[in-house]
Amino acid sequence: MARLPDQPTALDLPPVDPLPEEIQKYFAVCQEKLGLLPNVLAAYAFDIDKLNAFTAMYNDLMLGDSGLSKLDREMIAVVVSSINRCYYCLVAHGAAVRELSSDPELGEKLVMNHRVCKLDQRQRTMLDFAEKMTRESEKISESDRSALRDAGFTDRDIWDIAAVVGFFNMTNRVASATGMIPNSEYHSMAR
Repeated sequence: MARLPDQPTALDLPPVDPLPEEIQKYFAVCQEKLGLLPNVLAAYAFDIDKLNAFTAMYNDLMLGDSGLSKLDREMIAVVVSSINRCYYCLVAHGAAVRELSSDPELGEKLVMNHRVCKLDQRQRTMLDFAEKMTRESEKISESDRSALRDAGFTDRDIWDIAAVVGFFNMTNRVASATGMIPNSEYHSMAR
């Protein structure tokens, strides 16, 4: 079984002990595939129902069928996390962008300011929408959705963009509020 970190957050919420067998197996798969157990999963291990809800939503949004590529979704995660200044997600999802894009510079630029990145119009429109939804979602209008459609996104893609943006706005706030720390291994990945 993957070893849980001693304290993935600033809160004293010890993991369920023993972890249910299905969670032990899931953590072992994470360890095998990623080379680590993400601290976000360890953080949720104090409440198996919350862990299951988090992983179900994450896996659906980030790994499920979509017109958005995995890189698209990770880029959204980084742009949202950059605006929210979420240390955990910037480190973890910045590493994912570096890995998926094979471009360490892209990951770093997205963390700082997506406008300095060399992006195609589709990506730029998607990330501008993610920024607007994060900063001022109440101002989203049909013209914003039309811009996404003009860039080649379907209505289903627009739903997926909005869902990923919404998810990371929530998780950024939970990570920041709980003092969640990223795994140190992320810092050296895909460099």
